[in-house]
Amino acid sequence: MMRVAHRKVMLALFVLLAAALVAPPAYSQVDLSGEWSQPAAPDNTTDPYIGDYTGLPLNDAARLRADSWTAEKWDQEEHQCEPHPADYAPRAPGGMRIWPELDPLTREIREWHVTYYVVSATRTIYMDERAHPPEYAARTWEGFSTGKWEGDRLKVTTTHLKEGWIRRNGIPRSGKATLTEYFLRHGDFLTIVSVVKDPVYLTEPLVRTEHWMANPGYALGVYGCTPRHVVDEPKGWVPHHLPGTNEWLAEFASKFRIPVEAARGGAETMYPEYARKLAALPPPPPPKPTQPAVNAK
Repeated sequence: MMRVAHRKVMLALFVLLAAALVAPPAYSQVDLSGEWSQPAAPDNTTDPYIGDYTGLPLNDAARLRADSWTAEKWDQEEHQCEPHPADYAPRAPGGMRIWPELDPLTREIREWHVTYYVVSATRTIYMDERAHPPEYAARTWEGFSTGKWEGDRLKVTTTHLKEGWIRRNGIPRSGKATLTEYFLRHGDFLTIVSVVKDPVYLTEPLVRTEHWMANPGYALGVYGCTPRHVVDEPKGWVPHHLPGTNEWLAEFASKFRIPVEAARGGAETMYPEYARKLAALPPPPPPKPTQPAVNAK
């Protein structure tokens, strides 16, 4: 009898141990929901300078697209209300709201929803291990996102992104890019680490981080946008700079006394070793003289 009881106890312990090894640890599920505010950062307070590509792993095709770009693009009615794509939205002005959608029976989280202020763009992160759509499926601003917990961090993989931008000074991001994010919460602070891989415009993965603070009293407002005719241009007008005609490309380098070659970016500018090469580069041209102020009377 004692042997039988001993075997039952051992069997029960084995079942409990097996369940502990298979089941996710209790700390793996972190509550990301809430209203979040972002501290001031360069990309969410002002637009970057034209020609500022420093620290970005761009190739020549990306530079050509950025050199040809002009902010007059946003004067076109068809572009005025475009939302920020999923890989740029966390860097944009305004707050963020995150909330879960629960299975009505199991109460497990089936989806996470994230809304950003600009154009009230909302993305869905599926948590049910569903497959991503085929390559030929349509691209959207938010792409198709799936999530999986890795310990206490949520890993989000996004594909099928519509062509967007890396920075709002013309640096492009193609529709072939993929986005991997890690959502990490530490108390009232949330860090989002993003990794963009773009075989068209980037020579290496682009890694960026954004930091958010919980703001329970904050209510994400509705972003109203009504396209309207702004500039009087001929029908079919496409805002652009022809190659070699953009006179503002050296303004950033001149203003901050950075060698023009360094301001052109490239993977090597991301690493500390570039400082040795930086010291040997020729100085930038002097800033252009400013226009004297008009004395209005």
